[in-house]
Amino acid sequence: MTADTPNRRTVRVELGERAYDILIGPGLIASAGREIAGRLKGRKIAVVTDEHVAPLYLDAFMAALAAEGIDAVSLVLPAGEKTKSFEPLMAVCDKVLAARIERNDAVVALGGGVIGDLTGFAAGIVRRGSRFIQVPTSLLAQVDSSVGGKTGINSPHGKNLIGVFHQPDLVLADTDVLDTLSPREFRAGYAEVAKYGLIDKPDFFDWLEKNWRDVFAGGPARIEAIAGSCQAKADVVAADERENGQRALLNLGHTFGHALEAATQYDSARLVHGEGVSIGMVLAHQFSARMNLASPDDGSRVEAHLREVGLPTSVHEIPGGLPPAEVLMDAIAQDKKVKAGKLTFILTRGIGRSFVADDVPQSEVLAFLKEKLSA
Repeated sequence: MTADTPNRRTVRVELGERAYDILIGPGLIASAGREIAGRLKGRKIAVVTDEHVAPLYLDAFMAALAAEGIDAVSLVLPAGEKTKSFEPLMAVCDKVLAARIERNDAVVALGGGVIGDLTGFAAGIVRRGSRFIQVPTSLLAQVDSSVGGKTGINSPHGKNLIGVFHQPDLVLADTDVLDTLSPREFRAGYAEVAKYGLIDKPDFFDWLEKNWRDVFAGGPARIEAIAGSCQAKADVVAADERENGQRALLNLGHTFGHALEAATQYDSARLVHGEGVSIGMVLAHQFSARMNLASPDDGSRVEAHLREVGLPTSVHEIPGGLPPAEVLMDAIAQDKKVKAGKLTFILTRGIGRSFVADDVPQSEVLAFLKEKLSA
């Protein structure tokens, strides 16, 4: 197993007997067999990927496993958010069972957040829980969805409403693969990086404002940004694994963002997750100002930075338009952060000063959305 070097970082997610490592750096797909073999009790793996990732990395990944004597099968699914649904879930479960994957073997997600969420859910329910390894191939997945054990699929009622908590046994974040992302995909992932600064690390947000171009260019700044993001999430997950309190802060921007995704029927041509989060974080800061919790200057600063990196910051930037505010409110009412019918939002008192706000008045949210849609 690999020790840290200037170009490779390890972040430990401390969960007692279920603790695991996040390895971050170049060349991790090529060395995946060695990293996995050193941790895997069994000798069989089922690899799940999608049609975009498979031509780029599946052969190299399978070769790395074979070099260590690991027997592997693969399943290639359609790419896109619509793959997070019941039919692909059953296809993954059937593949894992047909391959006779046992509990000491593993199921691997080789792909972005959609593949990670779907495969993790399958691993969590097949044989009542199988070992699971994340090999995230998008920036968004490397800094967010591959860490923390939240898995699931979407429903017509909303995003990620069906799933389980199932922690991975290992995360391999190969930074080389990010060079093949489109600018849009990389920007979408960057929204989640910025989120960690806005939650409770104002110094990190300051650093991003100054260094974001280096993060986009690659090299040490990119590794630093990913490691810092993973460490921030690891700390929160260790303190609140099942989102009973502090972990809800990781959803900054997501309540608005998920509603926007549902309103576009998860059509990635119109809106991808990170873009929804970008708009959602701006809305969260603007709504906080509306509620006299934060200065409007904070929202302006967040909006300016996200716009500078090329992310959308307004609902009017979503192609095809949006339904009325009442329809968005229906999506918000289905959000997992609703408790006993009361709206819970992640709001802020300033940059890096986010907090969980319980019982947010629905009338205020509706009026705010109407204002934004009509502006």
